[in-house]
Amino acid sequence: MSHEESFSIEHFHSRTVKDMQPDEQPREKLMRYGADSLSDSELLAILIRTGTRKLNVIETAKALLTQFDGLHNLSRKNWQALKVIPGIAKVKAITLEAAFELARRIEVAGLGEEVQITSPEDANAYFAPKLRHLSKETFVVGFLNNAKILTGYQKISTGGKTATIVDPAEVMRQAVLNEAESIILVHNHPSGRNKASSADVQLTKRLAECGKLFSIPVEDHLIIAGYNYTSLKSEQLF
Repeated sequence: MSHEESFSIEHFHSRTVKDMQPDEQPREKLMRYGADSLSDSELLAILIRTGTRKLNVIETAKALLTQFDGLHNLSRKNWQALKVIPGIAKVKAITLEAAFELARRIEVAGLGEEVQITSPEDANAYFAPKLRHLSKETFVVGFLNNAKILTGYQKISTGGKTATIVDPAEVMRQAVLNEAESIILVHNHPSGRNKASSADVQLTKRLAECGKLFSIPVEDHLIIAGYNYTSLKSEQLF
């Protein structure tokens, strides 16, 4: 049975937050000692705000982390999946999903409004926050101008947990429509394995050949797997 299908509170024993010492209460602890002094469950508790009759707010937050095997997996869930935990109704679930998305956007915001991609590190810094949390394999193409400035990107396809089908014609159509001088290919591996498959290599070679026909070079193909990534160009796979 999947995480989303069941939940048990038998391992949690509740006392109200009001019964806790001030140093134990998340909001007071943050005001006194700063946000970095709080645990993951305490930070989540501030977002959730209230618990239930059976679980206080901190225990509800701990239940979320337990149910989804930690903060990283939790942050990958949409609001519908988060509602499995008692006490996490629609509004709280939406609040959590919004907070996780905001955190991902903050990562990218640090790059500035104009993003230049001249290395795998540059590409990973921009695309990893957008793709690493996804539970399905998603393929995107980024459009670059002559100065290697990213002018935009387009999702081409979304598949299952292990593969997605990519139409080279659609990739080139989008590149032409967006007046790209060159493109960068990026997709995620939800499994967490960042090794390129033979299908990844063959697809990259095919797209590189198509790019030559349209005079739109493929700069690289990045595979993002959680906090790791692989550059097919660096690996000399195309």
